[in-house]
Amino acid sequence: QVQLVESGGGLVEPGGSLRLSCAASGSIPRINTMGWWRQGPGKQREWAASITSGGSANYADSVKGRFTISRDNAKNTVSLQIDSLKPEDTAVYYCGLVWSSGTYWGKGTLVTVSS
Repeated sequence: QVQLVESGGGLVEPGGSLRLSCAASGSIPRINTMGWWRQGPGKQREWAASITSGGSANYADSVKGRFTISRDNAKNTVSLQIDSLKPEDTAVYYCGLVWSSGTYWGKGTLVTVSS
């Protein structure tokens, strides 16, 4: 089992920045992809960004240029730097760890973008 705990959410004004973090613990598969998904009000969960254990990052078109994902394999953490926040970025952000046998999820952290 793998446990994922997100942190860093909160209320931020449009144009502001936020940094989300996710710490993984437990029996972590050596080869995995960690990432961030988000679910806005009344919307389905969508993928935002992910990074492989080798460091290859990918982003959804909607966040490209504003989101930066990074990971520390030694600490089993993944972070998401979010800049130029927009009201439409308001969502619960979930950390996920994908491996050959499935996906583990955190409980999510709420990001609210509002003035």
